[in-house]
Amino acid sequence: MREDPGFEIREDDLTGPEIGDLLAEHLRVMAEVTPRASMHALDLGELRQPGITFWTLWIGEELAGCGALKELDPGHGEIKSMRTAEAHLKRGIASKILDHIIAEALRRGYGRLSLETGAMPYFEPARALYRKFGFRPCAPFGDYANDPNTVFMTLEIRARGAGPRPG
Repeated sequence: MREDPGFEIREDDLTGPEIGDLLAEHLRVMAEVTPRASMHALDLGELRQPGITFWTLWIGEELAGCGALKELDPGHGEIKSMRTAEAHLKRGIASKILDHIIAEALRRGYGRLSLETGAMPYFEPARALYRKFGFRPCAPFGDYANDPNTVFMTLEIRARGAGPRPG
């Protein structure tokens, strides 16, 4: 699926070496900045479970980022495994992936899209991105529990409609 000239977002089967490397980096960094009991990042096997769709964003033949959508119930999805490759930080990659995930959630008829991210300063750029897209703090959802190291956010997407996304 073409998103912009030079960018392509593909549904990914999680078998390529590039995505394996990016997700290994993601898990390594999460383990460095997040207490073990508060870390909710999924590994390759967990991301392959039914109910999770995974996408990668490519610039030519170079993997620039990834993200996933997990169905919690027929009206509620969860964003998982958002990651931008270090060489592509601050180039709008995460915004493109997030926009794609929101559009897919709307297409599926979800009324709400939620996520969990860290509460530590390392995660402030992620929280700022989610706020820019209209996500607001919320109570724990799904199987999550209150955790001082975790921020839960949600977006009512039916109200958002199919209008323009933040740029």
